Amino acid sequence: KDGVVLVGEKKVTSKLLQTSTSSEKMYKIDDHVACAVAGIMSDANILINTARVQAQRYTYAYQEPMPVEQLVQSLCDTKQGYTQFGGLRPFGVSFLFAGWDKNLGFQLYTSDPSGNYGGWKAAAIGSNNQAAQSMLKQDYKDDINREEAVQLALKVLSKTMDSTSLTSDKLELAEVFLSSGKVKYHVSSPEALSKLLVKFGVTQLAPEAS
Repeated sequence: KDGVVLVGEKKVTSKLLQTSTSSEKMYKIDDHVACAVAGIMSDANILINTARVQAQRYTYAYQEPMPVEQLVQSLCDTKQGYTQFGGLRPFGVSFLFAGWDKNLGFQLYTSDPSGNYGGWKAAAIGSNNQAAQSMLKQDYKDDINREEAVQLALKVLSKTMDSTSLTSDKLELAEVFLSSGKVKYHVSSPEALSKLLVKFGVTQLAPEAS
């Protein structure tokens, strides 16, 4: 109703691995569009850079932001082309696109490696996406606001992720919303995520040392 929420699980394969300060799952494409990624990150980087160039070319040509669905469709055309020529393999990545434009307002799209895309009210991609999609179908309401959407997304992720417990270091959360008539893209800090997890009852507050 008042924004789009993206939540992703950061998978830490080893305690020895240096945790990246940059985002692993969430990427800003333009001021009014962001995406979440599931799959091969090197493939995702190529497509994200392609989408950024397309968005900037449109803005340069028409002096207004590129409509979200047009941007998604353009990128999916590129992905689909890689499925039909010999010597090329498809991009091994799925996307969740979140954005806002003056034509359709807030929008959420999914895109798979074949180039298919579709608009959704709530959607999940990646591992355990079918279980997550079932929970979203059961709990999503049309009049949901942004805070309730964050709560629902964290609840679904905590129950479907591979890890036993959901903590801020395993999580990324981004929001696209309007503020003073302008589209804002905000990524929550680990500190803010920890507070949200406790607030919504996803994790318990650690007892203070005596």
